[in-house]
Amino acid sequence: MIMEIKDRIKLIMEREEIQPRAFAEAIGVQQSTLSHILNDRNKPSLEVVMKIHQTYNYVNLEWLLYGKGQMSEVESNFQDMLSSENSINSANNSFASENRKEIALEFNTNSSETTDNQNIKYVERVAKKITEIRIFFDDNTYETFRPEK
Repeated sequence: MIMEIKDRIKLIMEREEIQPRAFAEAIGVQQSTLSHILNDRNKPSLEVVMKIHQTYNYVNLEWLLYGKGQMSEVESNFQDMLSSENSINSANNSFASENRKEIALEFNTNSSETTDNQNIKYVERVAKKITEIRIFFDDNTYETFRPEK
């Protein structure tokens, strides 16, 4: 099944959990323009595509235009991480955190340099919670995973 650009726009709307009226307003187009695109009456103009990309800058432009690659770089990196994690844990067939390996860093203790003059700055960041994970397959299907609340 070949996914058309209207389907990719619908995926963005699903990901954002936004209705067509709000999506049209967010990207700055008339609701009728978006309706014509979603109902396959018209193909989106380059201006509409660029407005989507500018509003939702995580969207990979090549994916939006041609359906190549992943929806976003983050998902592409996540899928790469998943495939390497799956090859490591293929015997366990699990993605649980207790199966992850942590490797201690080795430090050179024979260094003649002093560390007294080093300043370490810690920056506190707001804890982020995963709200959704989507895995895209090469047959243009995907699965959505949401943590239990």
